[in-house]
This record gives sequence, structure tokens and C-alpha cells, in this order.
Amino acid sequence: MGAWGYKALESDEGLDVAGFLQNYIENQINSNHLLLTDIVQAMKNEGFFGETFNDIDFFYDVSAMALAEIYITYLDTGYFLSDESKCGNVQSLTLTADEDALIFIIRYLTDIRDEVPDEHGSREIVELWRESKNWHAWQSNLNNLIHRIEQEISNLH
Repeated sequence: MGAWGYKALESDEGLDVAGFLQNYIENQINSNHLLLTDIVQAMKNEGFFGETFNDIDFFYDVSAMALAEIYITYLDTGYFLSDESKCGNVQSLTLTADEDALIFIIRYLTDIRDEVPDEHGSREIVELWRESKNWHAWQSNLNNLIHRIEQEISNLH
């Protein structure tokens, strides 16, 4: 795990997500409007998530957290990829989230929080962070991501 902070975007795996999304945006050259559900599907197709939620992997968990961080940054700033992600600004982009995409993200995040185990009886991301001096900051970030995504789901109703 190459991480220099407690946020997913402060890790090598998180920057892989940001890099993928930067390329994804560049390939959507004819559109300045993105759907979160299309992004989730593209990430699934490229191996950022498992086939099912039973496919538990450190990389999948970081991918979900990184996508949530990027989405929340978009909500807060209007930028899909901010300067903080070190992947450039995309200013004229709009992003629309639907309930299915938000529920997909929240499922990953709550499975992490609830420490749903893999076939070995643990959740690697939680084990690694629990042993870190940044455990409480990481936990707080995860809980904030969950809260914000839950707010967005309730806003759709």
C-alpha cells in the first residue's frame, strides 16, 4: 500500500482511479455531461471492482472510496477532478448521479465500515488501517463519505 495520507486519493491505488477517470473523460470528448452510473460501469469493466460484492479486495475498496471522494469533491467544488487529485481540472463538466450508482458506492463503503470479511475472514483495508497511526482519521473519512453519499441518495427522493 503506497499511501501518504489517510484519504483514498492519497494513495497509489487512488491515483490509479483518478488517472483512469481522467482518461475516461478525455474519451468522452463529444460530451460535457457524465453519468455516474456510466463511470461505475466503466470502472467495473476495467477491473476496479469485483464481479460481485463477495469479491472483496483491497484495490476494490480503495477504488470505491476514491470514487466517492472524487464525487463529493465535485459536489462541493463543481470540479470533477480537482487540483488535489493531481490529475488536472475539468471545469465545464457536469456529472449526474442516479440512485443505482450511489447505492453501489454506498454498499462498498458500508461493507468496509462493517468489516464484511473476505474468504480469509478479514477485510484487508481495515486491517491495514487499524494498524496505522491514521486509523481514526481514516475511519472518520470513511464515515464522512458514507454520510455524504447517504445524503445524496435521500436528496433524490
